[in-house]
Amino acid sequence: MKNRWLAVCMSVVLLAVPLNGCGKKRVQLQENPILNYTAPAEGDEIVVIHVRDYGDIRLRLFPELLPDACENFTELAKQGYYDELIFHRVIAGFMIQGGDPKGNGTGGESIWGGQFDGGWTDQLIHVPGALAYANSGDTSTDGSQFYIVTGSAVTEKELDTYTSQNQIYYTAEARELYAQYGGTPFLDGGSYTVFGQVIDGLDVVFAISQTATDENDKPKDTVMIDSVTVEQYDGSEIRFYPADYGLS
Repeated sequence: MKNRWLAVCMSVVLLAVPLNGCGKKRVQLQENPILNYTAPAEGDEIVVIHVRDYGDIRLRLFPELLPDACENFTELAKQGYYDELIFHRVIAGFMIQGGDPKGNGTGGESIWGGQFDGGWTDQLIHVPGALAYANSGDTSTDGSQFYIVTGSAVTEKELDTYTSQNQIYYTAEARELYAQYGGTPFLDGGSYTVFGQVIDGLDVVFAISQTATDENDKPKDTVMIDSVTVEQYDGSEIRFYPADYGLS
């Protein structure tokens, strides 16, 4: 993933149009703890993405931080919006992207119609398993499309580069998480709304990320979302980390 700043950003965007850079960046001065790897409380609302032939991806959301982003996703799920849509863009070592009724990266809308601003918090970063909205480089262009990070190894030198070039500042905790688990830190900084985290099924995400794709990063064999359901967390085992699945 090194030296792919522009190519990577264009891979995540919602609209297939040229952009000047990767959208508006906000200075990320992290003073609060990173919350990606915190477990939900029993009874909290979670979402489950049921992927045909692959299995289930269970995710906790963070409505206390990003209420609009979470409401949009859960209400779309309850409406059956995501049923029988595909993961239309898959890049190994980066992310898997879905939620577009057109299936080509140009469609989708929020529960309010059109685009909305899902917001941003520096307490959620792009570590493996992070759930975020795909957009055209600014959180005000969030819609229905989403991606889940797989990511790759991240070095201290790379984090220093992002700090220098993009005004993204990392706490020691964030640096340690990226060093240990990898991710896509070049997407931090305020352009993309991270609003959830995989709590089980990261192996499913990684398996999808390894599927063969065409020149547009679309899987050659359809990866179908049967449905997305909204459930209550029952206190069952949490598996956040790649190592929990024997993944590197």
